[in-house]
Amino acid sequence: MFKDHYTYPALISYDNDGISVEFPDLPGCLTFSNTIDKAILMAKEALALHLSGMEDDNDIIPDPSDIPSIKPDESQAIMFIEVWMPIYRDKIKYTSVKKTLTIPKWLNDIAEENHVNFSQSLQNTLKEQLGIYNPKG
Repeated sequence: MFKDHYTYPALISYDNDGISVEFPDLPGCLTFSNTIDKAILMAKEALALHLSGMEDDNDIIPDPSDIPSIKPDESQAIMFIEVWMPIYRDKIKYTSVKKTLTIPKWLNDIAEENHVNFSQSLQNTLKEQLGIYNPKG
């Protein structure tokens, strides 16, 4: 079972072109910014998205390393980044995704003349066909 709260050590690197953040325990989980405040916010998002992907793939999520085992370079500092996953899980789950579809031109023309919201119409039809009336409930 996955946890709702995670805290991982991150390596903050101060370079001439900005600040990068990487997580030693999670290869490929990294981000970059020009300010420390923005870097921390982006690190939280990167951590949450990375962990969410691991959860979706049923990957084993490693325990965070102990601080003494992390050996930062001279230009790096260690900082803990924590995320509360329910917020990010909901955000990811309810993010809109783009779908490409095909309909006959004559139907498209009539729908546009009547100012039909294609996205809303598709959502309503899918919910009706699937018997979904309140996805959060």
